Amino acid sequence: MALVKVKKNFQITIPNSLRKKLSIVEGEYMEVEDKDGELIMRPVKMVHPDHEYFYTKEWQKDESEADKDIREGKVIGPFDNVDDCIEALES
Repeated sequence: MALVKVKKNFQITIPNSLRKKLSIVEGEYMEVEDKDGELIMRPVKMVHPDHEYFYTKEWQKDESEADKDIREGKVIGPFDNVDDCIEALES
């Protein structure tokens, strides 16, 4: 258990070991509650975990490339049926 000091404006510093363990970074939100006289803090992710991959650098890079290809007309389709789509993909 770490000991922290309440500073000006009632701020506390979360120990580095806990920040790393819980992946807490500056600017994130924390949920705070009183539970039987104890202060309970939990990190809150503002993005649903199922959607986090949309915000990764790799995903955003690929999205940017796809948008560029669409703007430049580097797309195929639409297709009237699945067979035409498969044929285009195989060529």
